[in-house]
This record gives sequence, structure tokens and C-alpha cells, in this order.
Amino acid sequence: MRSLRTAIFLLLASSFAFSQNSAQYQACTEKAKAQPELNDCARQEADRVDAKLNKLYQQVLAKAGKDANAVSKIKAAERAWIVYRDAFIEATYPAKDPGLEYGSEYLMDAALLEASLTQKHMADLEDLLKQY
Repeated sequence: MRSLRTAIFLLLASSFAFSQNSAQYQACTEKAKAQPELNDCARQEADRVDAKLNKLYQQVLAKAGKDANAVSKIKAAERAWIVYRDAFIEATYPAKDPGLEYGSEYLMDAALLEASLTQKHMADLEDLLKQY
């Protein structure tokens, strides 16, 4: 069972890693010489994607701004998505001590998963933006 979980984990982790393709991330990983530097590259990528999400979220709020009910529901949906994102990451890495269980790549893999989920959510917000 453990080897099956490990295989699934490695498959998921590699797919998340390859989904990150920003020029900044690629440049950072090419310069990285050790796992802590790769972890930093992944965290920076997640932060970059999150900043883009926040700008898009503000655009959605601004466009829906005249409809207080819509704004309230958009904010509720965003709060729920953040809970979902965090829960999904925890479900992907369910160990009590993920760093110990999944090794030194855990921080990188979790940050890349966060970035991937955020990119997918941006597509949802772009669709929502078109509605208003």
C-alpha cells in the first residue's frame, strides 16, 4: 500500500512540477544548486501566481461593484475556494509530519501544487469576469 501511495505521490508531484512554466520559475530552477533553493523557486512561483489571482479577483469585484449581493457572493466563493485549496493540499500530503514523510521536496511540491490550483482557479475568475 505504501509503495502505491508513493507512486501516486511521485506521479502527482511530477505533473505539478511540469505545469509550472513561468520564465521566472524556469530561470530560478536553472540557477538552483540544492533543494532549499528549489523550494524557494517554487514558493516564489506560488506567490507570483497568487499575486496575479489577487489582481484578477479585484477586477471581478470592481466590475460587479454596483451589485452588493454579487460582491458578497463573490467574496464568499473566494473564501470557500481558499479553504478548498488548503484542504486539497493537505489531502494530497496527509502525513502528520509531511516534511518527514515526503522528504526534502515536500515544500517545493506543495508550493507547486498551490500554484497549479491557483492557475486553475484564475480560469474560473476569468469566466466570472466575463459575466459582469
